[in-house]
Amino acid sequence: MTRERLPEWMRMSSRLDQDENYQAIRKLVDDNHLHTICTSGNCPNIGECWRAGTATFMILGNICTRACRFCGVPTGKPLPPDESEPQRIAESVKTMGLRHAVITSVDRDDLPDKGATCWAQTIRAVKELNPGITMETLIPDFDGIPELIAQVIDAGPEVISHNLETVARLTPQIRSRAKYQTSLKVIKQIAQSGLVAKSGIMLGLGETREEILETMDDLRAVGCTVLTIGQYLQPTRDHMPVSEWITPEEFKFYEEAGLKKGFRHVESSPLVRSSYHAEKHVI
Repeated sequence: MTRERLPEWMRMSSRLDQDENYQAIRKLVDDNHLHTICTSGNCPNIGECWRAGTATFMILGNICTRACRFCGVPTGKPLPPDESEPQRIAESVKTMGLRHAVITSVDRDDLPDKGATCWAQTIRAVKELNPGITMETLIPDFDGIPELIAQVIDAGPEVISHNLETVARLTPQIRSRAKYQTSLKVIKQIAQSGLVAKSGIMLGLGETREEILETMDDLRAVGCTVLTIGQYLQPTRDHMPVSEWITPEEFKFYEEAGLKKGFRHVESSPLVRSSYHAEKHVI
């Protein structure tokens, strides 16, 4: 069985080993025993972002307790949280000289607080060691528990993102535990806090144009103001197959539709991922 040939617009440069900025960030990540969604999630923009000196840090380890059919992050039984991780993240952000930091995490359903305490500690450590920095946090759903989401909100990142991932009909097929309405509830709580509420969806899983537009309406109804839309890529043959390759012209249509619906920022193109151009989304 041969892998399906990618459309021309989905092809990326693989000559990363010769770029000095890329190698510098790779060394920083390895030396500080950090995880990034760039590598764990097989992000197609790793070359562009790492060459520009930016990365999305992933806390709470690199093993997720969920087994979503779209995600390339390993699933299994995670190790206990590393108490030194918040400070190591903060020091790495300082070493990199970042003005805007992006942090995400695996799901930690094994922990009583789902990892919320580590989230809050990391945000505060980064802010304390890097005065003036702005932050985006891409959070799990914490099973929709308001008190846990509030811990992240109270720590004070400028942007909190939680991905809806797909349309309502397909959610049970590709998300192992998360629910469409729970995710909307999380985004609503973020928006009501006064922070920038952001979300992202993937295309090419079998959704229709009408469902995508309805999903935009659902997000706007709960106060989401920033949206990312990108092409789904199958991490391995055990994951959900790509149903359709969405053209750049179709992505442009959704960008324009989203702006008309009232989103302040819409990043929509085949290679867009959640943290793509994240520094532009601080409002």
